[in-house]
Amino acid sequence: MKRFKWLIMSLLVVLTLQSGAWQVLATPSKDITIYLDGAALETDVSPYIKQTDNVTMVPLRVISQGLSAQVAWSQPTSTVTINGNGKMLSMTTGAGSALVDGATVQLDSSVEMRNGRVMVPLRFIGEQLGLEVNWDRSARTITLLSGASAPAPGEPAETGDEVSASESMRGAWVSTVNGDWPSTKNSVSAQQQEFSSMLDDLAGMGINAVFVQVRASADAIYPSNTVPWSKYLTNVQGKSPGYDPLAFMIEETHKRGMEFHAWFNPFRANTSASSAGLADNHVAVQHPDWIVNTGAQLYINPGIPAARQQIIDDIMEVVNQYDIDGVHLDDYFYPYSGTFNDDSAYASYNDGGLNKGDWRRDNTNRFVQELGAAVHAANPDLQFGISPFGVWRNKADDITGSDTRAGVTAYGTTYADVRKWIKEDWVDYVAPQIYWSIGYTAAAYDKLVSWWSDEVEGTNVKLYVGHSPYKLGTSEQGWQTAQQIIDQLQWNENYTEVKGDIFFSAQYLRKNPLGLISLLQSYYHE
Repeated sequence: MKRFKWLIMSLLVVLTLQSGAWQVLATPSKDITIYLDGAALETDVSPYIKQTDNVTMVPLRVISQGLSAQVAWSQPTSTVTINGNGKMLSMTTGAGSALVDGATVQLDSSVEMRNGRVMVPLRFIGEQLGLEVNWDRSARTITLLSGASAPAPGEPAETGDEVSASESMRGAWVSTVNGDWPSTKNSVSAQQQEFSSMLDDLAGMGINAVFVQVRASADAIYPSNTVPWSKYLTNVQGKSPGYDPLAFMIEETHKRGMEFHAWFNPFRANTSASSAGLADNHVAVQHPDWIVNTGAQLYINPGIPAARQQIIDDIMEVVNQYDIDGVHLDDYFYPYSGTFNDDSAYASYNDGGLNKGDWRRDNTNRFVQELGAAVHAANPDLQFGISPFGVWRNKADDITGSDTRAGVTAYGTTYADVRKWIKEDWVDYVAPQIYWSIGYTAAAYDKLVSWWSDEVEGTNVKLYVGHSPYKLGTSEQGWQTAQQIIDQLQWNENYTEVKGDIFFSAQYLRKNPLGLISLLQSYYHE
């Protein structure tokens, strides 16, 4: 009997312990939240505590984007290198120590991989970067204090000595198609707050101009008499957002001493090959005979004179009604890929007997010349510029082309003869998209800057260089450290023809890839 009671009691103890353990496992802990000087840091992977070492581990992205440190991860050696606040840290997976400015420092826990993500010890790194680190166990929050006072909400950040865009262009493209703005649809206050916050962030980095996509697909982010409202404002093309975004943006931009350039995508009619969802007053509905379906997108045919003129009229509506600082076109003339059936237009409008390639370039030339003339007739002080593909022609195709081996070119693929635009003085600036690293095999950044500088030398056309921070952290040659962008800016200093830079795009600057923000701030404010 005593033995039976003992067995019953033992079972009860075991069941109680198992039940308690199960409850601990079944009830998930609240996610850890990290604050830096009162602002929550975003993490795409939840931080966790290593119970064996009582160390909080966070994704490496928190260090680069949240703490504005420059980071680099070496896959072959499983080593992470962190630069910030004048210190260099190096940690290797499984190692019991780290290197801090070359000196060995013992670690409770080192860098480790979890579910394919690089995780690092927050307290060690934070304290090494000069932060005060406080852990609230009950609230499961970590508070990081830098000792710097943050600007009040809505107050523009201090930017140091401001440099105007006319002295040195420091621009950022703001795309409505690719996610720069707006992230919220159908909310006036949310869209306005988001844009104002973006301007503050950009100004804090040293950016002095924004190139905002006001026409993405033959539509508008302003009330227009000729094209429908953009679907990127409300999810429905043709639906009013309840305010004039363009007027608001211009006012907010100028309030911060920054320039506002209206960016138009000239010939793209839709980002897909379908006409479903297009408003009744969209060009593809009103003039289907002007449209070419490439198989991937809808394009307005540059070979039809009336179509070209309509686009010019659309753009001039903004020029005549808004206080913009410039008209900016991207590289959407003819498509980079797909089938472009313009045989009918070629037969109807090729009065000069040109071959197809030269005829297409002539169409583009006429459009650029006529638009530039209209812009400058309306406002001689307004800047008119274009951002073409970064390679005009390869040397293999034209001895005067660049020493590159690009698979596509501005001249032969999009039929943009940028050299002619420069020589004819049809544009105020060109901003070639030189989206490759220094020394890149097929198209080296350094070689292309030199080539474009030679093209504008002795002309009235300024050269701005288009940069690609969106490539930082990718596997492409040269983009494993944010120093690549700084090296490019420093390389540009060798050429007096380079009058500034434009970054694609605002969201990638704000994401602080590999710690780019602090590097830009140091470069622009040095």
